[in-house]
Amino acid sequence: MLRTTLQDRRRLEQLPREELSRHQLARLNDLLAEVVPHNRFYAEKLAQVELPLASLADLASIPFTFKEELVTAPSAGEFAANLTYPLARYVRYHHTSGTRGRPMPVLDTAEDWQWWIETWQFVLDAAEVGPEDRVFLAFSFGPFIGFWSAHDAAIARGALAIPGGGMSTLARLELIRRTRATVLFCTPSYALRLAETAADNQIDPAGLDIRRIIVAGEPGGSVAALRRRIESVWNARLIDHAGASEIGPWGYGDREGRGLYIAETEFIAEFLSLESGRPATDGQQAELVLTSLGRFGSPIIRYRTGDVVRPRFGASETNRFVLLEGGVLGRTDDMLIVRGVNVFPSSVEQILRAFPEIVEYRVTVHRQNSMDLLAVEVEDRLQQPDRVARELHVRLGLKVDVRCVPLGSLPRFEGKGKRFIDQREDTYQI
Repeated sequence: MLRTTLQDRRRLEQLPREELSRHQLARLNDLLAEVVPHNRFYAEKLAQVELPLASLADLASIPFTFKEELVTAPSAGEFAANLTYPLARYVRYHHTSGTRGRPMPVLDTAEDWQWWIETWQFVLDAAEVGPEDRVFLAFSFGPFIGFWSAHDAAIARGALAIPGGGMSTLARLELIRRTRATVLFCTPSYALRLAETAADNQIDPAGLDIRRIIVAGEPGGSVAALRRRIESVWNARLIDHAGASEIGPWGYGDREGRGLYIAETEFIAEFLSLESGRPATDGQQAELVLTSLGRFGSPIIRYRTGDVVRPRFGASETNRFVLLEGGVLGRTDDMLIVRGVNVFPSSVEQILRAFPEIVEYRVTVHRQNSMDLLAVEVEDRLQQPDRVARELHVRLGLKVDVRCVPLGSLPRFEGKGKRFIDQREDTYQI
C-alpha cells in the first residue's frame, strides 16, 4: 500500500526552495543518525564531520563517494561496501549493468524497497498511469533493477503489470496486442526496435493500444529528435526517466519533454561545473552529484554520478524541483574530444535521429597520425550519406566520414545501446 497520494506529491513539488531545504536537511540528518553508527564505509568517511549538520551548506564537508570505492574498498567483499546492516536484514538483490567495469551487487531491505516504490510514483504521475492501465515491461527478467522497481511500483498503483522477459521481440508485440497493453516500459532503443519489428511483420504500432511509453537506461528519452520519432511511430506520449541501481529512481520527465525533474524531496542534487569543478550556475553544463535520502540499507551520500546535465531552477510554475534541461546530456567518461571539439554521444544521436530514413547507426572514434577522427555507419533507406555528413559538419563543426551499410546489418539492442566505439586506446565505450 502506498504511503503517499498524488495530492501529497503535487504538494511536495510545490515546496518553496527554503522549505524544501529544511525538508532535505531533516531527512539527511535522520539518515546520518542511523547510518554512521552501523555503516563502516560511511563511519570512516564521516569520521571528521560534525553531526548533525546545521545546514545543507555543511554537506560540502562530507567527501564525495565514487563507484570505484564501493567496489574496491576492503569492506566490499562480494557486495558493495556501503551496506549498513547484517546480510540477514536484506531482501532484494540486484546489480549494476557492468557497462563500465564489472557489475556491482546492490542490496535493499524491505523498507528501502518500499522507498523505491514510493519514489517511482513521481514517474508514474508524469505518465498519468492509473489502476485502469495495463503496463507492459519489455525488459529481461534478471537482476536489472529497473524492471523490478517499475513492476512493483505499477502493482502498488493498482495497474495490471505484464512482464515481458525471456521473449523475442515479435512475441512481445503479440503479447502487447493480445493484452491490449496501454503503457510500455523499455529503453529508447528498444522502442524503435519494437516498431521496426512490427513494420517487418505488418503490424502498425500506432494501431495498438499503447498510449504512453516510459523509457530509461539511455539518455535518448529527452533527445528531441528521438522523442518525436518514437511518439510518431507509436502514436503515444513518451515520458523520460532516469535512475541507477546504486542511487534510486531519481528523475522523471516533464510533460513538455524539456528534460528531467529531480525528485528533490528524496534526493539532494549538487552540480559541479565541467569547466571549473566548482558549483555550477543555472544553465551551466555540470556533473550531477546525488545523495539519496530514503535508502538506509545501501546509502549513497554525495555520489559522483558521472552524468552531465544542465540544471534549470524555476523552470516551471507547477513544479519547483530542479529541471535538467535536455535530460542527461551524456557522461563525463563518454565525452570525446575530437580535434579540439567536445562531442557527447547524445549530440550525435540528436543529429542522426532527425533523419527519419536512418534506421540504425554506429559511431567509431579512431586516431590517425595523432589526429582523432569520427566515422559513422548508417543504415539509410535513401542511401545518401553525403547529406548526413553535411549536417554533422554544420552542427558539430567537424568533418565526419559517413558511409552506408546494408539494412539490418548493425546490432539492435534490448537494453542499453552500444553505438559508440572508441578505438583510440582499444576501449569500448557506450
